[in-house]
Amino acid sequence: MDFAKLTNVMRDLALQAGDKIMEIYGSDDFEVRSKSDESPVTIADEAADAIISAGLRAAFPDIPLVTEEQAASHAQSVSTFLIVDPLDGTKEFIKRRGDFTVNIAYVQDGVPIRGIVYAPAKDRLFYTDAAGVAVEEEGSFAKGAPGPTQPITVSTPDNTALLVVASKSHRDQATDDYINKYATADMKSAGSSLKFCLVATGEADIYPRLGRTMEWDTAAGHAVLKGAGGDVVRFDDHTPLSYGKPGFENPFFIAYAPGVALKQP
Repeated sequence: MDFAKLTNVMRDLALQAGDKIMEIYGSDDFEVRSKSDESPVTIADEAADAIISAGLRAAFPDIPLVTEEQAASHAQSVSTFLIVDPLDGTKEFIKRRGDFTVNIAYVQDGVPIRGIVYAPAKDRLFYTDAAGVAVEEEGSFAKGAPGPTQPITVSTPDNTALLVVASKSHRDQATDDYINKYATADMKSAGSSLKFCLVATGEADIYPRLGRTMEWDTAAGHAVLKGAGGDVVRFDDHTPLSYGKPGFENPFFIAYAPGVALKQP
């Protein structure tokens, strides 16, 4: 894999998709439908998916592509592949809360090693550079011309005063019970894959997820967090969260800065 090319292609496609999403987001109304699993989908999800999948297939025709909005791609059995969630946080998009992202990742041998997370409504752009280092780009995000970037790195946590981030739309009692095992100084809520990025930048120390997610929800944020020195493990046994699982469904997991003393379930 040409990682410099991959970084540039993912970045440009994420920005193109973000432009289309914001065009629809700014309209007076947009149709919301339900998929077979009862999750919502909008024309923004589909338009962004068309942009990203066409671009990835043109640039990397020999690499399998898995994308949320193309059900046929979910039947693949692969360990090295590109994976896309064109609009993560559709519920936040529908409610016009801004916490939605464009996610593109490259998984190699079951490990997400490159990724990009773009939050167009919040003007935040996180990705792994050609060397795999996680950065946040600043500026106007011009296509084809990356602006200045700053490497990001996880915190050095204080286990007597942890910073916790949890889901905005999927918070439940089981999550709260687990969080209560820790000594926390602050708790914040965020939508979509932004939670991984908050851990990656040191704005949070730990993000536990006790709920259903799919690999396209997590791969890009996972890659960014790994590039910032963090990690993601299974909730049940704290072994690494792997990718390419049948159906691309995740178990419960914990994303964290390595200094956090993880509690048992």
